[in-house]
Amino acid sequence: MREDRLSALRRSGAKDSKALTAPQRTEVYEALQELGRCRAVAVPPVEIDRHVAHRGLNRLEAREFAGLVRELAPAVAYVDACDPDAARFGREVGALAGGAVRVVARPHADRDNRVVGAASVVAKVERDRAIARLALELGEDLGSGYPSDPRTVAAVRRHVTTDGPTPPWIRGTWKTVQRVKRARPGPTLEAFVR
Repeated sequence: MREDRLSALRRSGAKDSKALTAPQRTEVYEALQELGRCRAVAVPPVEIDRHVAHRGLNRLEAREFAGLVRELAPAVAYVDACDPDAARFGREVGALAGGAVRVVARPHADRDNRVVGAASVVAKVERDRAIARLALELGEDLGSGYPSDPRTVAAVRRHVTTDGPTPPWIRGTWKTVQRVKRARPGPTLEAFVR
């Protein structure tokens, strides 16, 4: 990244999204729109579930990162490694991106690299907006979408049953869903007798 762009990025306040409040993230997000192309990818819950079922969540993340790297074509791509072996993850992203871009993968890169921190802000704001749109569409409070939020857990309890399908907007493999399903009693014999 050119030094003038890096200076502008620093001035924007971009850093790990977890270190910013929601209003600060929105402010940084707006500033980032002025600095260059911001892109986020939404992966449908059913696709995430499919990858989790086959122990391939890291592969899915590498594939999505690689797609963005191909699309944006930077000279060097910095990514937050979700794999304990950061170098392996970086090689995988690079290979999936076509091998023409050098990929630097580090754990906690969103905390330690301002460019990756900026990406985490874009992803978080886009995610929060998607949750807000879904809540509006359903006409109910979904909370933040995180398992630590009692409003989110209550929404999962309203929509997840032990024996029925998980709604398509919730990841069935999400630990919160699994906890809710385990906490609910299954159908009894009486439920099947008329």
